Amino acid sequence: MSTTDPLAANRHWWDSTVPVHLASAFYDVEGWLADGRGPREREAALLGDVTGLDLVHLQCHFGKDTLSWARAGARVTGLDFSEPAISAARSLAERAGLADRADFVCAPVSEAVDALGGRTFDIVYVSLGALCWLASITEWAAQVAGLLHAGGRLFLHEVHPVSQALADADLTVVYPYFEEAVPYRDAEAGTYADPEATDALPGDPTYSWNHGIGEIIGALLAAGLRIDLVDEHDWTSFQRFPWLVQTGEEEFVVPDGHLRVPLSFTLVASRT
Repeated sequence: MSTTDPLAANRHWWDSTVPVHLASAFYDVEGWLADGRGPREREAALLGDVTGLDLVHLQCHFGKDTLSWARAGARVTGLDFSEPAISAARSLAERAGLADRADFVCAPVSEAVDALGGRTFDIVYVSLGALCWLASITEWAAQVAGLLHAGGRLFLHEVHPVSQALADADLTVVYPYFEEAVPYRDAEAGTYADPEATDALPGDPTYSWNHGIGEIIGALLAAGLRIDLVDEHDWTSFQRFPWLVQTGEEEFVVPDGHLRVPLSFTLVASRT
């Protein structure tokens, strides 16, 4: 499927990743089903007890992280623009015995408020690798604000935009740090979850945008949110650079003696 429409090209790529990701060791779906894993410890510590709270996960993919919050007691809604991903999420909810606590809706983030019928939530949850697929951080922030009721919170853990701007093999800046009108065109084969799965994925490029920390914070402030926490990390949840050292199941860190660079960041905001 060759297209010059970035949204259509990205949706086609994400549609194609669903069976690859479901079968990948990276996501370990069968292990997750077997061991009853809930949210990541750092995230649960920041958000506290979510029992009985309404949580919406934007860009939820096939819903594994979404359903982890259902295991912690939240009523969850996942939203994603890929119909195969949403279908897989509903199936996973059934297999996990969480279908009564989970709803999944197919729509792009830019239409989230309307697609969810004007509902508001206690928590908007956005996890690693989401914002780079969005052309406008201002548009995203407006949707987030529209999904939160008074006292509701945004939780964002994301790849740091400095890390996004660096070359894959070294610390050379090769991509824009700030949001640009023209997206970055990526024709690399494979997927982050399975770099060898080239035959199962389309050969067409994907399109992405970087967003600076100031742009993200400014957009959320302009949308009426209060910033409660911004924490930059020298660790991330995947092998972003070949010289990172794995210290946990989902933790890759800058090794001792190496120049420390920000790899990810956490942001918590609230609607007053």
